[in-house]
Amino acid sequence: MKHAHSHTPAAKPTRDVGGYKIPALRVLSEIAANLSNDTDLEQLLERFLTTMIKLAGAHAGAVRVLTADGSHLRLVGAIGLPPEVIEREQLTALECGVCGMAARDHTVHASHAPHVCKEKTALNFFGDACKNVVAVPLQHKGKVMGVYNLFMATDKPIPEDVSLLFYSISEHLGMALENVRLTRENMRVTLTNERQMLANEIHDSLAQTLAYMKMRLALLSDAMRSHDDALAGKYLNDVDDAMESAYSGLRELLAQFRQRMDPRGLLPALQDLMDGFRKKTDITIEFANSARDINLTPDQEVQVFHIVQEALNNIYKHSHARHVRLSIEKSGGDYSVTVDDDGIGLDSGDESPGGMHFGLNIMRERAQRLGGEIAVDNRVGVGTSVRLKFPAASYCKVGA
Repeated sequence: MKHAHSHTPAAKPTRDVGGYKIPALRVLSEIAANLSNDTDLEQLLERFLTTMIKLAGAHAGAVRVLTADGSHLRLVGAIGLPPEVIEREQLTALECGVCGMAARDHTVHASHAPHVCKEKTALNFFGDACKNVVAVPLQHKGKVMGVYNLFMATDKPIPEDVSLLFYSISEHLGMALENVRLTRENMRVTLTNERQMLANEIHDSLAQTLAYMKMRLALLSDAMRSHDDALAGKYLNDVDDAMESAYSGLRELLAQFRQRMDPRGLLPALQDLMDGFRKKTDITIEFANSARDINLTPDQEVQVFHIVQEALNNIYKHSHARHVRLSIEKSGGDYSVTVDDDGIGLDSGDESPGGMHFGLNIMRERAQRLGGEIAVDNRVGVGTSVRLKFPAASYCKVGA
């Protein structure tokens, strides 16, 4: 932003803060106390937005956090901004204006040209009363996790003691954001380990079933040699039942645990999945993600991952496709994950175990766990489109 200017505070206050030290210490103490509790982080960020507005003497403010792909800032709280602006400002580019300068330089920045932000949003919500827009980065160990915006009625610089307090607040809250990220990663690891344990249990059960079948086959052989048709029929039915049981267990094992979920999250896991798909097939695959911020629980991520995995497995086994496109979109309150291929289409008569219909049933069961549904657009001889649609949880809490 050409008209933006920065204000970088000195290392130490140059004036006596006197009685101001006590409220400053109270603010930091409150942050520390909340970080040790099971507090909703976005509520915490919004609560301290109120504190920062009061400290700076601002008339409005907003707090944003970095999106999953690291390219945008997502609005999680706002005070003093009208609803239409809050709706418009849900996502802003990371490099935009004074926010981008604060994120890039890891310092508090101020713009004395708020009209530039007006032009960016095409909304005249600042008004003539706003003379200054301040951006305070939320950071931890040199990594920016989010930004506070303060909209000022004066163009005077923020006092140095207040700026220093903002730095302390931003470091504390930046650490909280990093802790949440690590907690989510640990939850993914835990969830993956639990599912791996379940897979081991299935495997153990399968081994027992195979041992049972081996014994029944020996008895079946003896019955056939002695020409005991009734007993042979019984043992044959036992083997058939055990085979069906073993196949069901193995099928579930392959469907759910073929590839472990990447603990870094859904996007890295999908990227690894596509890389593996490219290596084992001659099929090209492209990925289009227009959902800038994919904000799912670890269990939701696992369900989406396995649905995409099953869709790609069906394409590999049945479609004879040459090209696949995986796309993720977010519209309104719903996510859409679509896998398109240019293959021969879905064979309506393929009801065999392990066939494509069975794979679709697995995907539908997983979609139900997400509160969503699977839609299949079957174009015989042209290709197939499998689309998962499920509701997104609302994470944005906005103050008035």
